Amino acid sequence: MIQFETLSVGDRCRFIRQQIPETVKIIAVTKTVPVSAMREAYQAGIRDFGESRVQEAIAKQSELEDYDDIQWHLIGHLQRNKARKAVQHFDWIHSVDSLKIAQALNQAAKEIGNTPRACLQVKMLPDPNKYGWEPDALLNDLPTLDQCAHLNLCGLMAIPPLGLSSNEALDYFTKVSELLDTIQSTPLAHIRLEEISMGMSSDYSLAVKAGATMIRPGRILFGERVY
Repeated sequence: MIQFETLSVGDRCRFIRQQIPETVKIIAVTKTVPVSAMREAYQAGIRDFGESRVQEAIAKQSELEDYDDIQWHLIGHLQRNKARKAVQHFDWIHSVDSLKIAQALNQAAKEIGNTPRACLQVKMLPDPNKYGWEPDALLNDLPTLDQCAHLNLCGLMAIPPLGLSSNEALDYFTKVSELLDTIQSTPLAHIRLEEISMGMSSDYSLAVKAGATMIRPGRILFGERVY
């Protein structure tokens, strides 16, 4: 068994890349990760970085301006007053977790003329520690979301509750894929959902098995975080 703590960041990135299909995008989660480690990941082929805080991401973007092909992903909960900055500074917003946030982002995108791709955050089980729509609530809100013509909604994002067994996690991820199928069969004018963002360091292989098109590993690439 590979001892990840003995591997460099670059070797860890290359290992994960070999474990999953080329069609699955690796979003390296870099909250609190130093720019030096991000440069190592970049040299190993990573081009997508996920940040939880808008201000931290903006600071890192300025330090990594020499890498002009990075895609920046916002994966943390977004407050409405940060919607404009999120639209300005991110290529992807994974954490569109309520109708109010979607409408705020839509308005900011209309005003700025910049349209990041976005995922609707869902939770397939009740979980007070997670943001997002439960399935029935999302289906009810789809007609209103479809009116957000300036917001490029193109996928679902999910984070399972803590403490699930492997079988339970796989079932959770499978339900996300089934929800995507349901939405794809719903007549909508603007929403075209194709992506599924799910799976982190401990469960990315299960997420890929269930249909993830993007995974969000962090600890397995960069080690334990120092907060």
